[in-house]
Amino acid sequence: MKQEKHSVFGGKVHVYRRGESRYWQCSTFLEGRNWRTSTREDSLSRAKDFAEDWYLGLRGKKVRGELKHERSFRDAAEQFKLEYEVITQGQRSPIYVDNTKRRLNNYLIPFFGDKGLSEVTAGLIQEYRIWRQGHSVPRYNRRDENGDPINYGPPARVTMHQEMVTLRMVLKSAIRHGWLSHLPDMSIPYKTAGKITHRAWFSPEEYKQLYEATRRRAQKPSTKRWKEQSELLHDFVLFMANTGLRPDEARRIQFRDVIIVEDEDSEETILEIAVRGKRGVGYCKSTAGAVRPFQRLLERNKPKPDDLVFPNFPRELFNTILEEENLKLDREGNRRTAYSLRHTYICLRLMEGADIYQIAKNCRTSVEMIETYYASHIKTRLNAAAINVRRPKKKKPATDVAQPLLAE
Repeated sequence: MKQEKHSVFGGKVHVYRRGESRYWQCSTFLEGRNWRTSTREDSLSRAKDFAEDWYLGLRGKKVRGELKHERSFRDAAEQFKLEYEVITQGQRSPIYVDNTKRRLNNYLIPFFGDKGLSEVTAGLIQEYRIWRQGHSVPRYNRRDENGDPINYGPPARVTMHQEMVTLRMVLKSAIRHGWLSHLPDMSIPYKTAGKITHRAWFSPEEYKQLYEATRRRAQKPSTKRWKEQSELLHDFVLFMANTGLRPDEARRIQFRDVIIVEDEDSEETILEIAVRGKRGVGYCKSTAGAVRPFQRLLERNKPKPDDLVFPNFPRELFNTILEEENLKLDREGNRRTAYSLRHTYICLRLMEGADIYQIAKNCRTSVEMIETYYASHIKTRLNAAAINVRRPKKKKPATDVAQPLLAE
Protein backbone atom coordinates (compact mmCIF):
# COMPACT_ATOMS: atom_id res chain seq x y z
CA MET A 1 0.00 0.00 0.00
CA LYS A 2 1.48 3.34 -1.11
CA GLN A 3 2.02 5.76 1.81
CA GLU A 4 3.03 9.41 1.73
CA LYS A 5 4.89 10.48 4.89
CA HIS A 6 6.27 13.73 6.38
CA SER A 7 7.93 14.62 9.70
CA VAL A 8 7.58 17.62 12.01
CA PHE A 9 9.10 18.61 15.35
CA GLY A 10 12.51 17.26 14.34
CA GLY A 11 11.14 13.82 13.50
CA LYS A 12 9.16 13.39 16.75
CA VAL A 13 5.81 13.54 14.94
CA HIS A 14 4.96 11.89 11.62
CA VAL A 15 2.19 12.97 9.27
CA TYR A 16 1.16 10.39 6.71
CA ARG A 17 -1.60 9.41 4.32
CA ARG A 18 -2.42 5.83 3.37
CA GLY A 19 -3.50 4.60 -0.05
CA GLU A 20 -6.47 6.44 -1.49
CA SER A 21 -7.48 8.09 1.79
CA ARG A 22 -8.16 11.80 1.54
CA TYR A 23 -7.31 12.53 5.18
CA TRP A 24 -3.88 12.83 6.79
CA GLN A 25 -3.04 10.98 10.00
CA CYS A 26 -0.35 11.67 12.59
CA SER A 27 1.62 9.51 15.01
CA THR A 28 4.31 9.80 17.70
CA PHE A 29 6.11 7.63 20.24
CA LEU A 30 5.67 8.74 23.84
CA GLU A 31 5.75 7.04 27.25
CA GLY A 32 6.83 3.71 25.76
CA ARG A 33 4.03 3.36 23.19
CA ASN A 34 2.81 4.67 19.84
CA TRP A 35 0.02 7.22 19.70
CA ARG A 36 -2.03 7.76 16.53
CA THR A 37 -4.99 9.85 15.49
CA SER A 38 -6.63 11.22 12.37
CA THR A 39 -6.23 14.90 11.61
CA ARG A 40 -9.51 14.94 9.62
CA GLU A 41 -7.70 17.32 7.25
CA ASP A 42 -7.08 16.86 3.53
CA SER A 43 -4.60 19.76 3.38
CA LEU A 44 -1.00 18.87 4.31
CA SER A 45 -0.26 22.28 5.86
CA ARG A 46 -3.36 22.17 8.07
CA ALA A 47 -2.59 18.55 8.96
CA LYS A 48 0.92 19.55 10.13
CA ASP A 49 -0.54 22.34 12.28
CA PHE A 50 -3.00 19.88 13.79
CA ALA A 51 -0.19 17.35 14.45
CA GLU A 52 1.89 19.95 16.30
CA ASP A 53 -1.01 20.98 18.53
CA TRP A 54 -1.90 17.33 19.15
CA TYR A 55 1.71 16.48 20.12
CA LEU A 56 1.99 19.46 22.47
CA GLY A 57 -1.30 18.38 24.10
CA LEU A 58 0.11 14.90 24.69
CA ARG A 59 3.28 16.37 26.18
CA GLY A 60 1.21 18.51 28.53
CA LYS A 61 -0.80 15.48 29.68
CA LYS A 62 2.46 13.62 30.26
CA VAL A 63 3.77 16.39 32.50
CA ARG A 64 0.51 16.46 34.48
CA GLY A 65 0.39 12.68 34.78
CA GLU A 66 -2.81 12.46 32.71
CA LEU A 67 -1.41 10.46 29.82
CA LYS A 68 -3.06 7.06 30.12
CA HIS A 69 -2.04 3.84 28.45
CA GLU A 70 -5.55 2.48 28.83
CA ARG A 71 -9.12 3.26 27.94
CA SER A 72 -10.79 5.96 29.98
CA PHE A 73 -14.13 5.66 31.72
CA ARG A 74 -15.51 8.08 29.14
CA ASP A 75 -14.60 5.63 26.34
CA ALA A 76 -16.34 2.78 28.17
CA ALA A 77 -19.41 4.94 28.85
CA GLU A 78 -19.76 5.97 25.21
CA GLN A 79 -19.41 2.36 24.09
CA PHE A 80 -21.98 1.28 26.67
CA LYS A 81 -24.50 3.91 25.53
CA LEU A 82 -24.10 2.75 21.95
CA GLU A 83 -24.66 -0.91 22.87
CA TYR A 84 -27.36 -0.41 25.49
CA GLU A 85 -29.81 1.42 23.25
CA VAL A 86 -29.51 -1.22 20.52
CA ILE A 87 -29.50 -4.38 22.66
CA THR A 88 -32.39 -3.33 24.93
CA GLN A 89 -34.63 -2.19 22.08
CA GLY A 90 -38.07 -3.63 22.79
CA GLN A 91 -37.07 -4.86 26.26
CA ARG A 92 -36.59 -1.56 28.10
CA SER A 93 -38.86 1.43 27.80
CA PRO A 94 -37.41 4.52 26.09
CA ILE A 95 -37.89 6.44 29.35
CA TYR A 96 -35.70 3.94 31.26
CA VAL A 97 -32.98 4.14 28.58
CA ASP A 98 -33.08 7.95 28.63
CA ASN A 99 -32.81 8.01 32.42
CA THR A 100 -29.75 5.75 32.24
CA LYS A 101 -28.08 8.11 29.78
CA ARG A 102 -28.99 11.08 31.95
CA ARG A 103 -27.25 9.52 34.98
CA LEU A 104 -24.14 9.02 32.87
CA ASN A 105 -24.12 12.51 31.32
CA ASN A 106 -25.03 14.44 34.48
CA TYR A 107 -22.96 12.66 37.14
CA LEU A 108 -20.90 9.58 36.26
CA ILE A 109 -19.02 10.91 33.22
CA PRO A 110 -18.25 14.34 34.79
CA PHE A 111 -16.71 12.57 37.82
CA PHE A 112 -15.07 9.44 36.33
CA GLY A 113 -14.73 10.55 32.69
CA ASP A 114 -10.99 11.23 32.41
CA LYS A 115 -9.96 8.45 34.78
CA GLY A 116 -8.44 5.27 33.41
CA LEU A 117 -10.62 2.23 33.95
CA SER A 118 -8.09 0.70 36.34
CA GLU A 119 -8.33 3.86 38.46
CA VAL A 120 -12.04 3.26 39.16
CA THR A 121 -11.39 1.55 42.48
CA ALA A 122 -13.51 1.00 45.59
CA GLY A 123 -11.95 4.11 47.13
CA LEU A 124 -12.78 6.28 44.12
CA ILE A 125 -16.36 5.01 44.10
CA GLN A 126 -16.66 5.97 47.76
CA GLU A 127 -15.32 9.43 46.90
CA TYR A 128 -18.05 9.65 44.26
CA ARG A 129 -20.72 8.90 46.85
CA ILE A 130 -19.39 11.74 49.02
CA TRP A 131 -19.09 14.12 46.05
CA ARG A 132 -22.60 13.26 44.92
CA GLN A 133 -24.15 14.47 48.20
CA GLY A 134 -23.48 18.07 47.20
CA HIS A 135 -24.02 17.85 43.45
CA SER A 136 -27.51 17.54 42.03
CA VAL A 137 -28.49 18.65 38.54
CA PRO A 138 -32.10 19.90 38.63
CA ARG A 139 -34.41 18.17 36.18
CA TYR A 140 -36.18 21.48 35.61
CA ASN A 141 -34.59 24.91 35.43
CA ARG A 142 -36.33 26.23 38.53
CA ARG A 143 -35.13 29.25 40.47
CA ASP A 144 -36.10 30.79 43.76
CA GLU A 145 -37.45 34.31 44.30
CA ASN A 146 -33.90 35.73 44.17
CA GLY A 147 -33.20 34.09 40.81
CA ASP A 148 -30.79 31.52 42.23
CA PRO A 149 -31.07 27.86 41.13
CA ILE A 150 -33.06 25.79 43.61
CA ASN A 151 -30.91 23.38 45.60
CA TYR A 152 -32.56 19.97 45.47
CA GLY A 153 -30.46 18.57 48.31
CA PRO A 154 -28.64 15.23 48.46
CA PRO A 155 -29.94 12.36 46.31
CA ALA A 156 -32.31 9.77 47.72
CA ARG A 157 -31.11 6.27 48.56
CA VAL A 158 -32.93 4.83 45.53
CA THR A 159 -31.30 7.41 43.25
CA MET A 160 -27.82 6.46 44.46
CA HIS A 161 -28.65 2.78 43.98
CA GLN A 162 -29.69 3.44 40.36
CA GLU A 163 -26.46 5.31 39.69
CA MET A 164 -24.42 2.45 41.14
CA VAL A 165 -26.31 0.03 38.87
CA THR A 166 -25.47 2.21 35.86
CA LEU A 167 -21.81 2.39 36.92
CA ARG A 168 -21.67 -1.37 37.25
CA MET A 169 -23.15 -1.88 33.77
CA VAL A 170 -20.52 0.42 32.24
CA LEU A 171 -17.69 -1.44 33.96
CA LYS A 172 -19.12 -4.80 32.87
CA SER A 173 -19.20 -3.50 29.30
CA ALA A 174 -15.50 -2.62 29.63
CA ILE A 175 -14.78 -6.16 30.87
CA ARG A 176 -16.54 -7.66 27.84
CA HIS A 177 -14.29 -5.63 25.54
CA GLY A 178 -11.14 -6.60 27.43
CA TRP A 179 -10.50 -3.08 28.72
CA LEU A 180 -10.82 -4.05 32.39
CA SER A 181 -9.88 -7.26 34.18
CA HIS A 182 -12.36 -7.28 37.07
CA LEU A 183 -15.04 -5.26 38.84
CA PRO A 184 -14.00 -3.22 41.88
CA ASP A 185 -15.74 -3.66 45.23
CA MET A 186 -18.85 -1.48 45.01
CA SER A 187 -20.38 -2.33 48.38
CA ILE A 188 -21.18 0.51 50.77
CA PRO A 189 -18.76 0.58 53.73
CA TYR A 190 -19.97 1.14 57.29
CA LYS A 191 -23.49 0.14 56.26
CA THR A 192 -25.74 -1.50 58.82
CA ALA A 193 -28.37 -4.05 57.92
CA GLY A 194 -31.34 -2.27 56.40
CA LYS A 195 -34.78 -2.47 57.92
CA ILE A 196 -37.21 -4.49 55.84
CA THR A 197 -40.57 -2.74 55.84
CA HIS A 198 -43.77 -4.38 54.72
CA ARG A 199 -45.76 -3.06 51.80
CA ALA A 200 -48.70 -0.76 52.46
CA TRP A 201 -51.95 -2.76 52.60
CA PHE A 202 -55.42 -2.62 54.10
CA SER A 203 -56.17 -4.72 57.16
CA PRO A 204 -59.52 -6.60 57.07
CA GLU A 205 -61.19 -3.81 59.01
CA GLU A 206 -59.65 -1.09 56.81
CA TYR A 207 -60.52 -2.97 53.62
CA LYS A 208 -64.16 -3.22 54.75
CA GLN A 209 -64.13 0.50 55.53
CA LEU A 210 -62.76 1.22 52.04
CA TYR A 211 -65.22 -0.82 49.99
CA GLU A 212 -68.16 0.41 52.05
CA ALA A 213 -67.04 3.98 51.31
CA THR A 214 -66.71 3.27 47.56
CA ARG A 215 -70.12 1.55 47.61
CA ARG A 216 -71.75 4.61 49.20
CA ARG A 217 -70.08 6.85 46.61
CA ALA A 218 -71.29 4.57 43.78
CA GLN A 219 -74.86 4.66 45.10
CA LYS A 220 -74.83 8.40 45.84
CA PRO A 221 -72.14 10.16 43.78
CA SER A 222 -71.31 13.76 44.62
CA THR A 223 -72.50 14.86 41.16
CA LYS A 224 -74.28 13.08 38.35
CA ARG A 225 -71.29 13.22 36.04
CA TRP A 226 -69.22 11.28 38.60
CA LYS A 227 -71.68 8.36 38.74
CA GLU A 228 -69.94 6.28 36.06
CA GLN A 229 -66.49 6.82 37.60
CA SER A 230 -67.78 6.06 41.10
CA GLU A 231 -69.29 2.75 39.98
CA LEU A 232 -66.09 1.90 38.12
CA LEU A 233 -63.96 2.64 41.19
CA HIS A 234 -66.12 0.45 43.46
CA ASP A 235 -65.84 -2.51 41.08
CA PHE A 236 -62.12 -1.86 40.61
CA VAL A 237 -61.45 -2.02 44.35
CA LEU A 238 -63.35 -5.30 44.77
CA PHE A 239 -61.87 -6.81 41.60
CA MET A 240 -58.27 -5.97 42.54
CA ALA A 241 -58.54 -7.09 46.16
CA ASN A 242 -59.96 -10.45 45.04
CA THR A 243 -57.52 -11.18 42.21
CA GLY A 244 -54.16 -9.72 43.32
CA LEU A 245 -53.42 -8.22 39.92
CA ARG A 246 -50.88 -5.45 39.48
CA PRO A 247 -52.41 -2.13 38.38
CA ASP A 248 -50.63 -2.25 35.02
CA GLU A 249 -51.87 -5.81 34.48
CA ALA A 250 -55.45 -4.73 35.22
CA ARG A 251 -55.18 -1.92 32.65
CA ARG A 252 -54.22 -4.44 29.92
CA ILE A 253 -57.01 -6.94 30.58
CA GLN A 254 -59.67 -7.28 27.91
CA PHE A 255 -63.07 -8.85 28.45
CA ARG A 256 -62.06 -11.88 26.39
CA ASP A 257 -59.24 -12.55 28.87
CA VAL A 258 -61.71 -13.19 31.71
CA ILE A 259 -63.91 -16.31 32.01
CA ILE A 260 -66.46 -17.11 34.70
CA VAL A 261 -66.07 -20.79 35.67
CA GLU A 262 -67.23 -23.28 38.26
CA ASP A 263 -64.04 -24.34 40.00
CA GLU A 264 -63.97 -28.06 40.77
CA ASP A 265 -61.41 -27.82 43.58
CA SER A 266 -63.12 -25.09 45.62
CA GLU A 267 -66.65 -25.75 44.33
CA GLU A 268 -67.10 -22.00 43.90
CA THR A 269 -67.80 -19.68 41.00
CA ILE A 270 -64.60 -17.77 40.24
CA LEU A 271 -62.82 -15.90 37.46
CA GLU A 272 -60.00 -17.34 35.36
CA ILE A 273 -57.90 -14.49 33.97
CA ALA A 274 -55.20 -14.51 31.29
CA VAL A 275 -52.79 -11.87 32.58
CA ARG A 276 -50.36 -9.95 30.40
CA GLY A 277 -47.85 -7.98 32.43
CA LYS A 278 -44.18 -7.45 33.16
CA ARG A 279 -43.65 -11.22 33.59
CA GLY A 280 -45.19 -12.07 30.22
CA VAL A 281 -48.42 -14.06 29.97
CA GLY A 282 -49.62 -15.77 33.12
CA TYR A 283 -52.86 -16.93 34.67
CA CYS A 284 -54.81 -15.98 37.76
CA LYS A 285 -57.71 -17.58 39.58
CA SER A 286 -59.73 -15.13 41.62
CA THR A 287 -61.76 -15.58 44.76
CA ALA A 288 -65.55 -15.70 44.56
CA GLY A 289 -65.67 -12.02 45.56
CA ALA A 290 -64.44 -10.90 42.11
CA VAL A 291 -67.33 -12.44 40.16
CA ARG A 292 -70.10 -9.97 40.98
CA PRO A 293 -68.01 -6.83 40.21
CA PHE A 294 -67.09 -8.33 36.83
CA GLN A 295 -70.73 -9.17 36.08
CA ARG A 296 -71.71 -5.55 36.84
CA LEU A 297 -69.04 -4.35 34.40
CA LEU A 298 -70.52 -6.64 31.73
CA GLU A 299 -74.05 -5.41 32.39
CA ARG A 300 -73.11 -1.72 32.29
CA ASN A 301 -70.74 -1.72 29.32
CA LYS A 302 -72.16 -4.38 26.94
CA PRO A 303 -68.55 -4.73 25.74
CA LYS A 304 -66.92 -6.21 22.67
CA PRO A 305 -64.42 -9.05 23.34
CA ASP A 306 -61.40 -6.81 22.79
CA ASP A 307 -62.64 -3.91 24.95
CA LEU A 308 -60.62 -3.12 28.06
CA VAL A 309 -62.17 -4.09 31.39
CA PHE A 310 -60.72 -0.98 33.06
CA PRO A 311 -60.09 1.60 30.31
CA ASN A 312 -59.09 4.12 32.97
CA PHE A 313 -58.47 4.31 36.70
CA PRO A 314 -60.19 7.18 38.59
CA ARG A 315 -57.08 7.92 40.64
CA GLU A 316 -58.25 11.33 41.82
CA LEU A 317 -61.50 9.88 43.19
CA PHE A 318 -59.65 6.98 44.78
CA ASN A 319 -57.27 9.33 46.61
CA THR A 320 -60.17 11.56 47.66
CA ILE A 321 -61.94 8.63 49.33
CA LEU A 322 -58.71 7.52 51.03
CA GLU A 323 -58.27 11.02 52.43
CA GLU A 324 -61.90 11.22 53.57
CA GLU A 325 -61.66 7.85 55.33
CA ASN A 326 -58.21 8.65 56.79
CA LEU A 327 -56.75 5.62 54.98
CA LYS A 328 -54.11 7.29 52.80
CA LEU A 329 -51.24 6.40 55.18
CA ASP A 330 -50.72 3.24 57.20
CA ARG A 331 -49.26 3.19 60.74
CA GLU A 332 -45.68 3.34 59.43
CA GLY A 333 -46.43 6.32 57.21
CA ASN A 334 -46.42 4.34 53.94
CA ARG A 335 -48.68 5.83 51.28
CA ARG A 336 -51.44 3.58 50.01
CA THR A 337 -52.00 3.42 46.25
CA ALA A 338 -53.80 1.12 43.82
CA TYR A 339 -50.90 -1.30 44.31
CA SER A 340 -51.97 -1.64 47.96
CA LEU A 341 -55.00 -3.63 46.80
CA ARG A 342 -52.68 -6.31 45.44
CA HIS A 343 -50.79 -6.34 48.74
CA THR A 344 -54.13 -6.63 50.54
CA TYR A 345 -55.06 -9.68 48.48
CA ILE A 346 -51.79 -11.44 49.33
CA CYS A 347 -52.01 -10.64 53.04
CA LEU A 348 -55.66 -11.69 53.36
CA ARG A 349 -54.97 -14.98 51.59
CA LEU A 350 -52.08 -15.69 53.94
CA MET A 351 -54.23 -14.84 56.94
CA GLU A 352 -56.77 -17.41 55.74
CA GLY A 353 -54.02 -20.05 55.66
CA ALA A 354 -53.50 -20.28 51.89
CA ASP A 355 -50.41 -22.11 50.63
CA ILE A 356 -47.66 -19.56 50.07
CA TYR A 357 -46.36 -21.33 46.94
CA GLN A 358 -49.80 -21.26 45.32
CA ILE A 359 -50.20 -17.58 46.20
CA ALA A 360 -46.84 -16.83 44.57
CA LYS A 361 -47.87 -18.70 41.40
CA ASN A 362 -51.25 -16.99 41.28
CA CYS A 363 -49.66 -13.53 41.73
CA ARG A 364 -46.77 -14.24 39.33
CA THR A 365 -44.10 -13.48 41.90
CA SER A 366 -41.67 -15.48 44.04
CA VAL A 367 -42.06 -17.16 47.41
CA GLU A 368 -39.02 -15.19 48.59
CA MET A 369 -40.74 -11.87 47.85
CA ILE A 370 -43.84 -12.93 49.76
CA GLU A 371 -41.82 -14.27 52.70
CA THR A 372 -39.83 -11.04 52.93
CA TYR A 373 -42.45 -8.35 52.38
CA TYR A 374 -45.75 -9.96 53.34
CA ALA A 375 -45.56 -13.12 55.44
CA SER A 376 -43.19 -11.62 58.01
CA HIS A 377 -45.87 -9.36 59.49
CA ILE A 378 -48.92 -11.64 59.28
CA LYS A 379 -49.69 -12.80 62.80
CA THR A 380 -51.66 -15.86 61.68
CA ARG A 381 -48.46 -17.19 60.10
CA LEU A 382 -47.26 -17.89 63.63
CA ASN A 383 -48.45 -21.13 65.23
CA ALA A 384 -48.76 -20.60 68.98
CA ALA A 385 -49.01 -24.35 69.58
CA ALA A 386 -45.69 -24.87 67.82
CA ILE A 387 -44.08 -21.90 69.57
CA ASN A 388 -45.25 -22.47 73.15
CA VAL A 389 -43.95 -26.01 73.42
CA ARG A 390 -42.99 -27.04 76.91
CA ARG A 391 -40.50 -29.72 77.64
CA PRO A 392 -41.99 -32.31 80.04
CA LYS A 393 -40.50 -32.08 83.49
CA LYS A 394 -38.48 -35.03 84.65
CA LYS A 395 -39.65 -36.82 87.76
CA LYS A 396 -37.27 -36.57 90.67
CA PRO A 397 -35.90 -39.94 91.81
CA ALA A 398 -37.15 -41.25 95.18
CA THR A 399 -34.96 -40.24 98.13
CA ASP A 400 -32.87 -43.14 99.49
CA VAL A 401 -33.72 -43.92 103.13
CA ALA A 402 -30.82 -45.23 105.21
CA GLN A 403 -31.51 -48.76 106.29
CA PRO A 404 -30.33 -49.97 109.73
CA LEU A 405 -27.52 -52.47 109.67
CA LEU A 406 -28.68 -55.97 110.35
CA ALA A 407 -27.11 -57.63 113.32
CA GLU A 408 -24.83 -60.41 112.31
